[in-house]
Amino acid sequence: MRRPVNKKERLIGLLFFLILPGSFALAQNSSCYWQQHVDYAMDVAMDVENYQYSGTQKLVYTNNSPDTLNRVYYHLYFNAFQPGSEMDIRLQNIKDPDGRMTTTDKKSRIATLSESEMGYLHAVSLKQDGAEVGHKEEGTILEVDLVKPVFPGKKTTFEMEFEGQIPVMIRRAGRNSKEGVALSMSQWYPKMAEYDFEGWHADPYISREFHGVWGDFDVKLTIDKDFVVGGTGYLQNPQEIGHGYEAPGTKVHRTKGKTLTWHFKAPMVHDFTWAADPDYIHDILPMENGPTLHFLYKNDNEILENWKKLQSKTAEAMDFYNKNIGAYPYNQYSVVQGGDGGMEYAMCTLITGKRAFGSLVGVMTHELAHSWFQHALATNESKYEWMDEGFTTFISTLCMNEILGPKKENPLQDSYNGYYGLALSGKEQPQTTHADRYDINYAYGISAYSKGSVFLSQLGYIIGQDKLMETIRRFYTDFKFKHPFPNDIKRTAEKVSGIELDWYLTDWTQTTNTIDYGIKGVTEEDGKAKIILERIGNMPMPLDILVVYTDETQETFYAPLRIMRGEKENPYAHLNRNVLPDWPWAFPTYEFTIDKPISSIKGVMIDPSQLMADVNGENNVWTADAP
Repeated sequence: MRRPVNKKERLIGLLFFLILPGSFALAQNSSCYWQQHVDYAMDVAMDVENYQYSGTQKLVYTNNSPDTLNRVYYHLYFNAFQPGSEMDIRLQNIKDPDGRMTTTDKKSRIATLSESEMGYLHAVSLKQDGAEVGHKEEGTILEVDLVKPVFPGKKTTFEMEFEGQIPVMIRRAGRNSKEGVALSMSQWYPKMAEYDFEGWHADPYISREFHGVWGDFDVKLTIDKDFVVGGTGYLQNPQEIGHGYEAPGTKVHRTKGKTLTWHFKAPMVHDFTWAADPDYIHDILPMENGPTLHFLYKNDNEILENWKKLQSKTAEAMDFYNKNIGAYPYNQYSVVQGGDGGMEYAMCTLITGKRAFGSLVGVMTHELAHSWFQHALATNESKYEWMDEGFTTFISTLCMNEILGPKKENPLQDSYNGYYGLALSGKEQPQTTHADRYDINYAYGISAYSKGSVFLSQLGYIIGQDKLMETIRRFYTDFKFKHPFPNDIKRTAEKVSGIELDWYLTDWTQTTNTIDYGIKGVTEEDGKAKIILERIGNMPMPLDILVVYTDETQETFYAPLRIMRGEKENPYAHLNRNVLPDWPWAFPTYEFTIDKPISSIKGVMIDPSQLMADVNGENNVWTADAP
């Protein structure tokens, strides 16, 4: 971990921290990526007594790729919650298993599930364009050999009958959570795997994140009439349902019987999630310049006040993201009590509700931000989880600092501290590691959330804070609904800033190289002070150097990297800046002179903003009174 600032460092004077984002113009561009497309029509009947369900699925698959497909794959996520599954075995063998998924003695809860407690999802029958098609279950993946190939630009229709059982709540989805929510229904239906220019992404469900194909969902859900449902999509029959969805002041016309059929439609999403409970309170908050917000939470006196106060904060967070990323692309968003922590889904989130108010706002703010980075941009989280979790952590941290406070000078310090801990632990793996293949959960979590957040924060140090926020908005504008890759955020930043950044993407995400610069010495020649800098770590960076003089004046010196082929604007407009010759990264040392004697210098500091993730802060400062 980086050591605390000592007395000598405090003599330096000013520290410059991250500038919070303001309002900037959005840039327009286009991309030539192709995407597959799916249209789902599902009719599902839920038995709330035995937690089993059955349904039909009609899936129209459009092959927009240049390839002929002879095979497709479906995800059957609920099969992970069975003794002996890949998720179970991984849980039994990883050194630091997720506490939500283990017993008090750190044994797998999945391994102990009985037949009535475990989850399953099976295809009972499957047809392609009316003809029976061969298929085989392999754990959480259904392999389907097509009756006829799907040629480029053509469509095919799959019709499936399926059945499932909801597992007890272990991870994300399940029944009867610790807070008493009856049904948290995520990853519950047979879901077509993603196919892109890399090929199929039929990853088994080990416990990590997801990847999906955009499409339109038409879902009919038949369930006990006392249950209130919330989640993805727009309810098509509110006057038949009621439960707070009906138009104010109107009469509900329910059909007779013990069940209701809820009809939802969700355009251009890559997942469909819902939760249900007979004791949900359902509140609605229309936004003047945003979507309609829905809140569904248990009628529990312990949480009622916090969930009422949460609603205005959700609207504030939505406004913040609309301003600083881009317009939310849907007309509805639901915050639903459920799940086992906090998890983002299309048009909704499932979060646990028995929290302190600050924690409740924090988890909502984080999951809501995923609506942009995971559900509108939708990187492949299994391969580039840092782009989703890290970028979400970055923007949601700034949002929390704005809407809840107390305002921090550097709200992202926790992300930096997390990264320092991992980088110095000897347990770090490159961010190119597949999410399922990290040695330990700790390394995955810090790499995805903290190091991913620092990627953006530090990018602001390299290209300038205004250029960073412009990059984020342009990235969203250019790549929403296109599954961007790491090179896309890098190229966007290059276009916005005019600075070459391949070195940054390579070293930060594909290696475990660390940044460590130091002040090797301050000497004097011919009445002029000479500052000697050294690069100790393997990762190169441009440097801002603050010099404080004995008369209390200050100025900065800027040493760009030669491989940047450009330079950022002066981030300290109130100080004079001296742009130095480029530093070629291969040179381990660099020096420059100041046209003043050494006696006039009080102190020198590398990176006064503290936004460069230098793993050793001790050698970043020189003071005249140092021994």
